[in-house]
Amino acid sequence: MHRLLRIALFTLSTFPLNSIAERPNILLIMVDDMGWSDIGCYGSEIDTPHIDQLAAEGMRFTQFYNNAKCTTTRASILTGLWPRREGDLLKTNMVTFGEVMQKAGYATGLSGKWHLGHSETTHPYKRGFQEYYGLLDGASNFFNPVQPDPDYKGGRKRTFGHNDQYIHSFPKDYYATDAFTDHAIETISNSVKENRDRPFIHHVTYNAPHYPLHAKPEDIAKYRGKYKMGWEVMRKQRYERQVEMGLIDPERYRLSGTDSDSYDWETADHDFEDHRMAVYAAMVDCVDQNIGRLLQTLKDLKVYDNTLICFLSDNGGCAEEPGGRDPALRNPGPVDDYVALGPAWGWAQNAPFRRHKSWLQEGGANTPMIAWWPGKIEADTLTETPGHIIDFMATFIDIGKATYPKKHNGEKILSLEGKSLMPIFEGNERHGHDYYAWEWSGNKAYREGDTKAVWDKITNEWELFDLSIDRTETNNLAETHPERLKQLTTSWYEWAKKTGAKTSAKKK
Repeated sequence: MHRLLRIALFTLSTFPLNSIAERPNILLIMVDDMGWSDIGCYGSEIDTPHIDQLAAEGMRFTQFYNNAKCTTTRASILTGLWPRREGDLLKTNMVTFGEVMQKAGYATGLSGKWHLGHSETTHPYKRGFQEYYGLLDGASNFFNPVQPDPDYKGGRKRTFGHNDQYIHSFPKDYYATDAFTDHAIETISNSVKENRDRPFIHHVTYNAPHYPLHAKPEDIAKYRGKYKMGWEVMRKQRYERQVEMGLIDPERYRLSGTDSDSYDWETADHDFEDHRMAVYAAMVDCVDQNIGRLLQTLKDLKVYDNTLICFLSDNGGCAEEPGGRDPALRNPGPVDDYVALGPAWGWAQNAPFRRHKSWLQEGGANTPMIAWWPGKIEADTLTETPGHIIDFMATFIDIGKATYPKKHNGEKILSLEGKSLMPIFEGNERHGHDYYAWEWSGNKAYREGDTKAVWDKITNEWELFDLSIDRTETNNLAETHPERLKQLTTSWYEWAKKTGAKTSAKKK
């Protein structure tokens, strides 16, 4: 048999008959610990032209939810399930979109932060991603990943890997954000060049702008001196831009008050605080530069117009502050320090919402989400329709003509809980989820329709909000609507029992 004929027959027998024109490539980009207002198209002063381009040519969501924490978000994105909290977050009775889409004929890859373990059953290379490179842990030095964490972070050595091999050394000019993009570009390029009829799905998971605050000097210089107005002024300016661009309605999105953990700007070291925020802005800027590289690669490969691109953050801006904020001890930017942004900037990053990462007010669990797909998603559209990260699996199955299995590796798996986003992408109504539920570190929340109940572990009480008129959770209705609050909290406990979420705080 002629060699070309043999190749053709092999291709037909290995992959579904649907052509790539019917099944788009998929690029899912996620950043780490970035606030709702940290990119230009959501009100930021940070320079993000490539992300803003995706928004201008695509769709922005105002009510798209994550799980408010790195690990649980990643598990839900991969599996299309609410997180199951007992044991490993990625279990053998779950299947990843890498496994599902690979079986449907997609080339699969993941570049960046994993944070879900690296055993035989939790390693990305063992769970459906044919090409993997990146950080297997939750955070690391951006310039020298083998450098142990400082003592105040436990002195831990972080783990990097490429496919099934561990990496123990890095070049002197290394920077993680660039390296993750390099791997994504190489993987996508090789896949397209090897077989243009085979679509790809690639998940880029930047660990920026998660601490430590590490950025290139030239990127930092761009923002030095721009943040001496302080976090409260920055927050108000972002809010005003959000209103001006039509992203939010000021009647429904009132700017929430000062976070209880925030610092007093008047007594702060203004140069140090400007420096911290400048490095953070530089990290976001660098991510955008690298997204520009990814977009150019798609153009060069001539697959740009047949690719769905989604962009989001894994949780809200971060208020954590390992090592403290003493200017005499901390130096944001270079390889030899481990500075974080802290609660004041972390709160301001999520304008106009309350709270931040690990909390379940909108500032912790609501992510900027952009979807771009030429010819499918109308340019410059804004949707108020709620969505959740568990919906990505169902969406990819929908557009990739894949099948969610009942069994995987001989084991019965949990039923898919997400719903396809395609109706939203196409401008149609979607019957979404009957509820949204969350738990992390003692914080809890449950949303049904436009009503949301939130338990804050600091106040130790349930609050109730009507998000249809109060998206920023400024008017607590718990006392005036106790029966509705009871309904929602009872439902939350039922969900917690189903998923293994912690219920340690007293039920009210």
